[in-house]
Amino acid sequence: MTCQPIRHPVRIMGIDPGLRRTGWGVIEIDGNRLTFVGCGSVEPSDSLPLASRLLAIHEGLATVLGDLKPVEAAVEQTFVNKDGVATLKLGQARGVAMLAPAMFGISVAEYAPNQVKKTVVGAGHADKNQILAMLKILLPKAEPKSADAADALAIAITHAHHRGSAALRLKVVGI
Repeated sequence: MTCQPIRHPVRIMGIDPGLRRTGWGVIEIDGNRLTFVGCGSVEPSDSLPLASRLLAIHEGLATVLGDLKPVEAAVEQTFVNKDGVATLKLGQARGVAMLAPAMFGISVAEYAPNQVKKTVVGAGHADKNQILAMLKILLPKAEPKSADAADALAIAITHAHHRGSAALRLKVVGI
């Protein structure tokens, strides 16, 4: 089974979820050409209660989704660490990051952090500086102001490269 070639530009939003800073990045793919559309981050105040921070993340992402109108989205999977409470809170931010595009009728793919690094840099254990260096090559007009925005662009690039196989997986399971 082969995938049909892309016949028109597809706008993709990558999201790097976090409670302090949720990064977002939007690109377009046209054939094998990537184009930078925009990037930034949603930064709720640390003084807000958890529910209000989650609401601020949702509202910020909804604004970007409404303004830039991506048709596909991708979110980084949660990295499980030793602090269970922190992992749970990050999972809540990740849930909001997945909910926002879903409310716009946009399918959401998920990618492991190592897969994002391997796709963008070629090594699964690349550091932030290596990701930034490759972003400058792949998206020369992009100037992310935070590491979270850069990571979100890397997630969008990963989805652009793997979207055909992600669509095939959904067809195989009957979704």
